[in-house]
Amino acid sequence: MKKPLSWKIWLLIIFLILSLLAIFGMPPAFLQKGVIVSSLEQDSLLYSQGMRQGQIILSINDNPISDLDEYHAILSSMFPSEENLKLTFKTKSEEDIILTNQTPDIIVEGIPGTRIKLGLDLAGGSRALVKAENKTLNAKEINDLVAITSNRLNEFGLTDLKVLPVSDLSGDHFMLIEIAGATPKDLKKLISEQGKFEAKIGEDVVFIGGNRDVASVGRDAQNSRIEGCDRVEEGYVCRFSFSITLSGDAAKKHAELTDALSVNATPQGNYLSEKLDLYLDEKLVSSLLISEGLKGRLTTQIAISGSGTGATEEEAYINAKEEMKKLQTILITGSLPYKLEIVKLDTISPILGDNFVNSILFAGLAALLAVAIIVFVRYRNIKAAAALLVTVLSEIIIILGIASLIDWNLDLLSIAGILATIGTGIDQQIIILDESKESTIMSLKQKLKRAFSIILGAYFTVVVALIPLLWAGAGLLKGFAITTIIGITVGVLITRPAFTEMVKRFGE
Repeated sequence: MKKPLSWKIWLLIIFLILSLLAIFGMPPAFLQKGVIVSSLEQDSLLYSQGMRQGQIILSINDNPISDLDEYHAILSSMFPSEENLKLTFKTKSEEDIILTNQTPDIIVEGIPGTRIKLGLDLAGGSRALVKAENKTLNAKEINDLVAITSNRLNEFGLTDLKVLPVSDLSGDHFMLIEIAGATPKDLKKLISEQGKFEAKIGEDVVFIGGNRDVASVGRDAQNSRIEGCDRVEEGYVCRFSFSITLSGDAAKKHAELTDALSVNATPQGNYLSEKLDLYLDEKLVSSLLISEGLKGRLTTQIAISGSGTGATEEEAYINAKEEMKKLQTILITGSLPYKLEIVKLDTISPILGDNFVNSILFAGLAALLAVAIIVFVRYRNIKAAAALLVTVLSEIIIILGIASLIDWNLDLLSIAGILATIGTGIDQQIIILDESKESTIMSLKQKLKRAFSIILGAYFTVVVALIPLLWAGAGLLKGFAITTIIGITVGVLITRPAFTEMVKRFGE
């Protein structure tokens, strides 16, 4: 009569099934059709209709979309157009309808085949390790800085953003910022400025950026616009303006300061004797004339204006739009509490990452096959070689399943951790096989028990050695440490007991 499967093998099977569900989802991601919204401007028509990042577009004007090629083919056949066209975007949860004669300002990408998230090393982007300039921050201060920075970068509309507090072995605290698809220059520009905004009349501050003085910032088409572009000696200049709503205290202060000003008559009209000067990081960015009608008046509505320049009109327009968005973001979020210093700035090419993954997969499969052949030659047992391969592949699947479940980004160091886990696992399985073949008076069960005690001792030694890596290098080695710890823990608790049971069944 055939012996039933042990609970140890059933445990491995259950974890394999759960890991596959975590990796591919239900229904499986590779069977889903459509494209996923990866980036969307907050002042766009689709955003105002309710579309958000992460939604899946299933069809446009009842034309089903299977993949990215179909999406671009449908829009390319319609735009540019001389007249406004009606577009109906159908997602899983709603329909969004807009009228436009231009290709919608939206960035989409194909639905990933799995739920495994790739880190910057593989997806491409930039990473910065940042600290406060001339100040040592404690844990609470670094967490506050992370919250404010994350809020500001989210207001810029950035996707695939990660802002984390990290610390090194000496106890120094840093902020780690990772942005997929951004260049180091972009990232440096975003975080190198403190963003201290002040509006002054003379030497008196009327209001500052942040929700204490600014109740709301106009960002839609009615309250935010590029007013026009003109030719100048250096090229072109485009002007922008947007409205803001002041808090009651800020409006009261504005009324008190303007009430003390005199009125000057100019060919353009009557204005107060002082201007409203706008400063960003102590630099004057714009000076606004104050209308005579605002003298001593308690008003909460203020118009903010500025400009962008460029060698061409298109470049000036883009720069003006970027400057307006930057100013709006700073007015919403306020200034960072400290000036920041970039300790380390990295960029990784996604093409290099893809090549690396392909090379690792090929090398890993070749190495596993070679090990299986050596095991077969050494022990003359095809079942032992097959069991070793099944166990190692099971460990990899369970590691990837756990990574998908906890939304862990797999980077190059994480892949190195998986390779280290494979090497450790093979060593431990060789120990089990060798112990099972020892010619002693002990029973097979006692031999395997002794082998497992050796493995358990090695496990705790490795974990203790890996724990410092969670903080070493300000946490940049955390991916290697966490992946390796997960892998060897899965090995000790799940795959190694199952392999031991397989060896026991072969011996019997």
